[in-house]
Amino acid sequence: MKPYIHLTAPEREEISRGLAQGQSLRSIAFFLRRSPSSISRELRRNGQKIYRAILAQHRAQRRSRIPRTSRRLAPGTCLWEEMLRCLRLRWSPDQIAVHLRQTYPHAVDMHVSHEAIYQAIYVLPRGMLRKELVDSLRRSHRHRRKRRYLRQDLRGQIPNMISIHERPAEVETREIPGHREGDLLIGKHHASAIGTLVERTSRKVLLCRLEGRTSDDVIQAFEKRIMECPAPLRMTLTYDRGKEMTEHEKLTKRTHMKIFFCDPQSPWQRGTNENTNSLVRDFFPKGTDFSLVSEEELMEVERKLNERPRKCLEYKTPDEVFSSYVPVALGS
Repeated sequence: MKPYIHLTAPEREEISRGLAQGQSLRSIAFFLRRSPSSISRELRRNGQKIYRAILAQHRAQRRSRIPRTSRRLAPGTCLWEEMLRCLRLRWSPDQIAVHLRQTYPHAVDMHVSHEAIYQAIYVLPRGMLRKELVDSLRRSHRHRRKRRYLRQDLRGQIPNMISIHERPAEVETREIPGHREGDLLIGKHHASAIGTLVERTSRKVLLCRLEGRTSDDVIQAFEKRIMECPAPLRMTLTYDRGKEMTEHEKLTKRTHMKIFFCDPQSPWQRGTNENTNSLVRDFFPKGTDFSLVSEEELMEVERKLNERPRKCLEYKTPDEVFSSYVPVALGS
């Protein structure tokens, strides 16, 4: 990448002359062999109402003498070392930012936003340090991704959807078991997938092998796994707006579970399932061809996840918590 070179006084004279002659910004930029955005930015900074080359040059020189403040989060600082320590523990930037404020409440120099942490990582030149830090992030993207704007889904609508906003309040509290969240994990070239169902209170996950990705395939696979659970623990299912749930009314009829749909582009509304999907991805990374994954392999991963102690369960396992609810549910 070529380094940016500031506009010179002669170039500013040419800009002033070109504007006086009514030339467009692109033609001026072409003549100066500059980017049109550079000319546009120059006019915003120094144009005011009328652009004058000599005044623009004076303003630019005055700004160049203003000392720049150094980055608070820079290599070699105490803040940087603390950030590195937390990243190596696989903490997220948001967790690090909150931890720093709680640990150093009166040391403003040790406070930093999660966005500043992301910027500090991705601004590093390519090398082993940058690779190590990027790999420490939960989503190890090589480049910072732009936020996605909400877009209307024009592929058709799922009939008779019930909004998540009509879901019983007891689902949110997690005090009553039997409420689940579901999703698909897509495989290599979008040609295969598996289903994930997670119970919100116990975090017990059910993995579903799919014969295909049609709505009938998904409904049949979900029905098979859901019916393994006692009827009192089959209450609701929260899902996104994936077209694989077009036949959701069949699943409700067969399992007697009410199905609620999230708002468009709102994965946080089924955050338990999103977190579970990331745990499953530890065993089946992106690019896995799920058509080659056997039922036995899938059940082995399910067993490992359900026998793993979880901090949110006070270090009990999902199997232990879910099993404790079964006698109560059957007794009621």
